[in-house]
Amino acid sequence: MADSAKEPAHVLVWSKERRAPRRQAPSVEQIVRAAIAIADAEGLTALSMRRVAADLDSGTASLYRYVAGRDELLDLMIDAVEGETGPPPLSGDWRADLTGIARHVRATLLRHPWLSSELTGRPALGANSLRQQDVALTAASALTPDITLAANVVDTVRAYVFGAVARDLAEEQAQRRSGLTEDQWRESVAPYIREVIDSGAYPQFARRVAEAEDADPEERFEFGLACVLDGIAARVDAAS
Repeated sequence: MADSAKEPAHVLVWSKERRAPRRQAPSVEQIVRAAIAIADAEGLTALSMRRVAADLDSGTASLYRYVAGRDELLDLMIDAVEGETGPPPLSGDWRADLTGIARHVRATLLRHPWLSSELTGRPALGANSLRQQDVALTAASALTPDITLAANVVDTVRAYVFGAVARDLAEEQAQRRSGLTEDQWRESVAPYIREVIDSGAYPQFARRVAEAEDADPEERFEFGLACVLDGIAARVDAAS
């Protein structure tokens, strides 16, 4: 068969047969779980087939018998974490269901900080990923029978979740880099903030510092999600 007729490698990973592990050799599941643990603790920069083999006390060559390489390993990792917990059950109320799905996606992304960048950069076509997508489309279809519009609704909600999580993760990373708690960081920048406020150049920023209540990440997420769903409802009503 000509090369042009071959399926893309990222599709083959889901349909290829896996060899049974040799005696005392790590299974594919063990390889994937070890890789996830490394990525969760140290980020994807620390992930390599050699590192996974070392953590499993196995030879690197033996891993290649079951997983073709790092890219295939990442595909398997994505689907494994997508299947850690099943999608929330649907009630038929599109708003409640999309809210539950958004919270579910957020929780998964926060458990695995490396996941969001990988999901935006490669197709997720494993069984668990497809199940999550199918449930989300079913939820959106309770709002509109137009599958194109339903898909746009799901994409919009997911885009919001990914953006909100990116902010939460960035704040956590900044705190780790500084080595300061939030209270310590605020104390360190307080003299500069007072100078900014006293300058009178940024009156709305000054109002925010003096008057606005600090929302925790959960409250901030829920407020933004409600705004997104309100906008979706209005848009779909206008389209129909």
